[in-house]
Amino acid sequence: MGTCSTAHERLPHASCSDVRPVLASSRRNSGQIDAAGDLALVPHGRGHQLASGSGMEGAKLFDLPRVQLSERYEILKLGGGGTPSTAVCGVFQFDHPAAHQLVALLPKVLAVEAWNSPHMEWIQSTLRMMAAEARELRPGGETVITRLADILVIHAIRSWIAQDPAAQTGWLAGARDPGIGQALALMHAEPASQWTIANLARRTGMSRTRLAERFHYFLDDSPMAYLTKWRLKLGAEMLTSGEESVAQVAATVGYGSEATFNRAFKREYGLPPAKYRRQR
Repeated sequence: MGTCSTAHERLPHASCSDVRPVLASSRRNSGQIDAAGDLALVPHGRGHQLASGSGMEGAKLFDLPRVQLSERYEILKLGGGGTPSTAVCGVFQFDHPAAHQLVALLPKVLAVEAWNSPHMEWIQSTLRMMAAEARELRPGGETVITRLADILVIHAIRSWIAQDPAAQTGWLAGARDPGIGQALALMHAEPASQWTIANLARRTGMSRTRLAERFHYFLDDSPMAYLTKWRLKLGAEMLTSGEESVAQVAATVGYGSEATFNRAFKREYGLPPAKYRRQR
């Protein structure tokens, strides 16, 4: 098996069978996928290399011969006559701002070992099905592949959350706490609601003091300060991806006036909303 260097702005993932490749996002950070069904994610859009051993020189991705199956799918063939191996590779994109917050917390390379997972059989069968669907491209095949990829990526992230000590603190730990997780979910789902410590505490079944203390313990911030940042993050996302006016964005994320939104947005991002949109 040879090597392949790639770079993406979204979330690349790969899974392999039969041999022992190394997936590296940089010279100092690598994750090993050893057996059929092993899965690796490179969450931060950095260039990475897939190789059958360390210290190998990678070929440039777009120089490799390929068989174009459709606009989205292709088969790449490379190597130097070693043991054959098949890798299913793809790019996974998160659209929701809350998901962006989660991705920012992930390690540079996230590897999931199938042999160490109670779900090994269905992971392997899922990968085989994805490969078959990509080769045959029957009606509905692209939808099937997309949904199966969703499942694999979610499984990889869940495995990391359950096992890595880095996932046991901060925002992720708060999201898993019954009370604070509910408070976060409410603010994420209803950013335009007139939230206060009092009504958040009432909805989560906590006292105001308990809510404030627990929230600060996990997120090092107050609920209202977090809500302000969340509203502005949603606003920034809408400004760059939608066509709503600044006034419409302000109302959608919970600001009573465009002027108030403009001032808060400039404090957070250093630019007024209209200029921020033009520069993106």
